[in-house]
Amino acid sequence: VQLQASGGGLVQPGGSLRLACAASGNIYRFYTMGWYRQAPGKQRELVATITGGGGTSYADSVKGRFTISRDNAKNTLYLQMNSLKPEDTAVYYCNYREGWSSPKDYWGQGTLVTVSS
Repeated sequence: VQLQASGGGLVQPGGSLRLACAASGNIYRFYTMGWYRQAPGKQRELVATITGGGGTSYADSVKGRFTISRDNAKNTLYLQMNSLKPEDTAVYYCNYREGWSSPKDYWGQGTLVTVSS
């Protein structure tokens, strides 16, 4: 499994960005995928997840502003980010969790999002 994230960049506060994560290899649409982020000097944190059935969950800090989605036909995960704040600045990583009882995590290389005026 390989994950390739893209779409990061510099955006002003209040702006929008759309991240994409292209997955290749043995990808099964039944497994959960997600976005995590790591700000400078902080631990990696969960941003949003989406199950194979389309169920979503979000960190409280991004609820109502971010939307996670997936296109199983294209093996691509998305994160639409609106009303961006400076505190959203971080490297964003996509994740594919293979399995349920003893899951194995795969990670993309990360894409940098900088929110600044």
